[in-house]
Amino acid sequence: MGRFRPIAHSAFLRHFVPNLNLHWISFFSGTPLLIPSTEIVSEDCKIYGIPLKNHLVFMLSSFKAIILPQPQIKPVQLVIAKDIFVSAIRIAMSIDGSCLPFGDVLRTSAQEQVDYMLSKDKDTLIVMADDEVKSVVRTGVYNTINSFEKDLASLLLVPSLELGTADNNDRIMRKLSDLEWMCNVLPKMDLMKNLVSDWAAISNQILRIVEDKKLDQVMWGLKIKLIEVTCKVLEAVGYGGVILPAACRVQLLKSWFPYIRKMKPLLDSKGTEENGFPYKMDQDLCQAIEGAIVSLVLTLPSNDQADILADWIRSREIGYPDLSEAFEVWCYRTKSAKRRLVEGLDGNSDAVISA
Repeated sequence: MGRFRPIAHSAFLRHFVPNLNLHWISFFSGTPLLIPSTEIVSEDCKIYGIPLKNHLVFMLSSFKAIILPQPQIKPVQLVIAKDIFVSAIRIAMSIDGSCLPFGDVLRTSAQEQVDYMLSKDKDTLIVMADDEVKSVVRTGVYNTINSFEKDLASLLLVPSLELGTADNNDRIMRKLSDLEWMCNVLPKMDLMKNLVSDWAAISNQILRIVEDKKLDQVMWGLKIKLIEVTCKVLEAVGYGGVILPAACRVQLLKSWFPYIRKMKPLLDSKGTEENGFPYKMDQDLCQAIEGAIVSLVLTLPSNDQADILADWIRSREIGYPDLSEAFEVWCYRTKSAKRRLVEGLDGNSDAVISA
């Protein structure tokens, strides 16, 4: 029957079985022998909980079981779940600043707690509908992107990127890692649009900074992490997870497509020149970006598709990303539209002649 869910405490059991004295809780694997729920268990025994439709099956060490109704979610439970989730979000997104002296350790633990609650805790799914919870999450997303943009802009103000900026560089990388984590959890909250919209709004500013001459041969980790986060954003828009206006989709693609196309051969070249160069676009990342860009191109108005595909053809020797699939679909759609137009014009001409 597999692994059974452990019961967190004995209060619920004692509510239904007052005589039960629970000493400890564990897992159990085996085939349960179900007994009537009217049977009273009065001896000390080991208890194991298994979810079964609307009931919990409690396994006893004597290989018997008692079936009890699944408890209904009470308002007080939702309040507790909400408080825990909001607290975890505030720490995970550093909304109240760094939690000294624990700092990164506490933030990482809070992110893991949020991951767990979103995937395992049913109460959290209900809590996510709360406007206050959504507001806290939106605040965290905005603050993270805003502080990332400011820290990134400060790179151009220092005389040397290799001396005296370690703290700032680390802070920038932490913010990017936080944004990458948000890209994984926000879709579960139906709030990915906030991050995508904010990222699209600052994309040109980000690229203006990272393409500055001062960063030409430094901070490769920053550049590859930017591409990884952008991949998540492109996937969200390209595959329909986030719906943006056509103008915003065009701007997002026209901003990042040339940069990604430029960085791929540059990173490959660095990897060839330097043994052990860690900052590469691996096959999974390359395929993810290519698939997202192809899907995104096909969502654009036909004229914008033509502009992007024409630019791709002019630099086709680069080889990445390969937009052949998008080009073939665009050609087919264009021919079909032209054929329908001609047929429509012919039909109108025949109607005029017959009249």
